[in-house]
Amino acid sequence: MTRIFYTFFLRLFAPLIWAWMAHRAHRAGGDWQIFGAERFGSYPQPWDGERPLWVHAVSLGETRASQTLILGLIARGDRVLLTHTTATGRAEGARLFAAEIALGQLQQQWLPYDFPGATRKFLQHYQPRLGILIEREIWPNLMVQAGMESVLMILASARFSEQALGHVRTIDRFFPHLMRDSYDSLNLTLAQTQDDANRLYLAGANNIVVVGNLKFDVLLPVVAVDAGRSWRTRIKRPIIAIASTREGEDEMFVSAISTVLTPEPSGSDAERAVPLFLLIPRHPQRFDEAAALLEHAGIRFIRWSTIRHDVHADAQVIQAQVVLCDTLGEMPFFYAASQVAIVAGSFAPLGGQNLIEACALGTPVIVGPHTRNFADAVQGAVQAGGAIQIQTSDSAVAALQAVTCAIGWLDDTESLQKRSTQAQQWVAQHTGATTRTLSEISEFETARAQA
Repeated sequence: MTRIFYTFFLRLFAPLIWAWMAHRAHRAGGDWQIFGAERFGSYPQPWDGERPLWVHAVSLGETRASQTLILGLIARGDRVLLTHTTATGRAEGARLFAAEIALGQLQQQWLPYDFPGATRKFLQHYQPRLGILIEREIWPNLMVQAGMESVLMILASARFSEQALGHVRTIDRFFPHLMRDSYDSLNLTLAQTQDDANRLYLAGANNIVVVGNLKFDVLLPVVAVDAGRSWRTRIKRPIIAIASTREGEDEMFVSAISTVLTPEPSGSDAERAVPLFLLIPRHPQRFDEAAALLEHAGIRFIRWSTIRHDVHADAQVIQAQVVLCDTLGEMPFFYAASQVAIVAGSFAPLGGQNLIEACALGTPVIVGPHTRNFADAVQGAVQAGGAIQIQTSDSAVAALQAVTCAIGWLDDTESLQKRSTQAQQWVAQHTGATTRTLSEISEFETARAQA
């Protein structure tokens, strides 16, 4: 009965959800296909092969996190169905797995809306033999229909904060046992940390194993990394990346950059000694907004999209104070080019962004006070010496402190190198989640087959 009420309210508020998605699609760009047939579980073509192994990665971060796991599944002979909810996630999946898609080893699809009919038709059409949900994406009707279609469900690289537990409990107050039953229906839960495991158990999950965070097994493109380091060497400028800025953060960092920039002495040597900032908005809808902020502040900037293929653009870079990085998929290049990374998403109350990739490249990190989505990773990196966290609650002050701190690090080469080594060592100590996850999945499948 509870699920009936949930479905009724889901249908009732669906127009508002679609309006919100349309607004987000308008701002973010990309083809969201909000009213596409696939979103409702309707497919014009039959599935053309054996039962796939289904992986769901809701958006950009989850898609990147799933890369090593998916490649491991394909390497052992699985054909993978990869689903997404957002256009950014789907675009990243198409980029990461272009070769596998071309070979027919992986197919992408939208996850249908959580209506009983749509989820049932999705599962009956593809008939996956196993479903793997990345990090945290539990939908009540989807879980029920999976049980009815005998699709075993795994939650992998699961992270579950106190806030997430609070959300689950709030939903269950309005719809008794709805989410508890959904988590209980998971056949296997592979948690990132013991704290995640404890909270998942309180939410209703069982059969929980701690295997680590897939993001520590990040695959760094060697060509992009080498190119980034060569670019920094060539332009002879110390570089600070301000990465993954989100709503409201571009303005505070532009203000911080304006504050720390002092009148520069004349002469090319002095110009080259001035730090170059890479401002990297997380979402493309804010590229033009960031450009307008830089222009209004009187900061000399160039757009990466206009110089990235210009071998004669070094002179422009030398004269610039900021490079506005207005392309997607090049974060390894930008982190490799930088000596310090300020990882944003954590200066406004947005939960933070992943700092592991920067640390893996040996780029020490500064984060803001709001890191609930990556609390364990931030704590570990700070304890290891590869990162620091600004604790000031005032966002604008925190941004200025981060920029000032980054410049201070550049002045102490020995300390900066030590932080770089500590950051890489911290990542190296936590790798192996992919191997453990694949092992747990294989053992689970074997046990089920023998049961």
